[in-house]
Amino acid sequence: MWARSDESASRVREKLDGQVEVSTDLSALADATIVIEAVVEDQSVKEPLLEELGRALHQDALIASTTSSLSVEELAAASGRPEAFAGLHFFNPVEKMELVELAFPKACAEPARQRFFALCDALEKTVIEVPDVPGFVVNRLLFPFLFEAVRLLDLDGVGPESIDKCMQLGAGHPMGPLQLLDFVGLDVAASIGDSIGVEVPERMRALIADGRLGRKTGAGFYDYNR
Repeated sequence: MWARSDESASRVREKLDGQVEVSTDLSALADATIVIEAVVEDQSVKEPLLEELGRALHQDALIASTTSSLSVEELAAASGRPEAFAGLHFFNPVEKMELVELAFPKACAEPARQRFFALCDALEKTVIEVPDVPGFVVNRLLFPFLFEAVRLLDLDGVGPESIDKCMQLGAGHPMGPLQLLDFVGLDVAASIGDSIGVEVPERMRALIADGRLGRKTGAGFYDYNR
C-alpha cells in the first residue's frame, strides 16, 4: 500500500498491524498488477496522482479509481491508460456491503474489463457495470433523498431521531438518512452533492463550517462523544 505522507503511513501500519507493507515511495508499486487509487474525491488531487501512476506502473498493470462522482473518462485520460482503467465504487462499510459499481471509459479494452470483473469476484463482491454519469446509480439516486431528509429538519417538531426512525421502520432502511450522512462524513457528502449537481442544504453547510463532519469528528447531526 502507498500512503501520501509518513503520518498516513503510520496510521495504516498501526491499523493493519503489519499485515500489509506500507510505503510512501510510489515506486514500491512498480510491479503491481492492479492499483486502486483511493485518495480524496477531488479531481485536482486525483488526476496528478493517476498521471504519476500511469508512468510508474508496469505496462500490463490495471488502474482503478474509487471515485463515486467524478468522470471516469477524464480520470482515465489523466492516467494515460484509458484502455486499462475503471471506476471502482465500493460502499461503506466495505467488509459488509456486497455491491461494487464498475464504470469504464470508452477506450477500455475487453481483456482489462474481464480482469476488473475477476477482481471483484475474487473479493466476493456483486459487481454491476454502471454508466459513467455523475454519481453512477446509487449516489445519483441516494443523495437527493439524503439531502431532502436534512431539509425536513427545518419543519417544527421533527428531529434527526424521528426522521431516521421513520425510514428504518417505515421503509426498512438499516440506517436512517441522517445517521448515514454522519457515517459518510458531511464534507464528503457535500462534495458528492456538488459533483453530481444536487443542491446541498444550508443546514449541512453550517455544520461543516462548525467542524461537525459526522462520526469522524465526534459530532454531526448527532453527538457521539456523550
